Amino acid sequence: MPTPKQMDKMAALVGRNAPQKPGLGPDADLPAEYWQALLDDPRADARSNSSGAALRMNQIRQHVLRVGCRRCGRTVEIQKVDAARLYGSDAIWRDVGQRLLDNTCAQRTGRHEEDGCWPSYDV
Repeated sequence: MPTPKQMDKMAALVGRNAPQKPGLGPDADLPAEYWQALLDDPRADARSNSSGAALRMNQIRQHVLRVGCRRCGRTVEIQKVDAARLYGSDAIWRDVGQRLLDNTCAQRTGRHEEDGCWPSYDV
């Protein structure tokens, strides 16, 4: 338990630590500086340009393709040559990866909304 002198010190410091500007409310718009910082981030440009999942098999440079499931944590790897042979060189990697996961999916509930894996593409 703090002494009365320590309590007086803590009470005096409480008013000084208050922010100068009030914080944003739950329905307030975020400042323009926030949005500009997000757009200036190099990771934003990598995500907004052509996603690796949208590439065709003949446009991908890696030799080993990997797709993981965010739901069950399973990862499936396939060589680009094998994927192109099985699904065609014009097949889109997103579709190929989804089919690879669906062919070996263990999360079957019988409901369409809950069945299947949630792919995460590593390209």
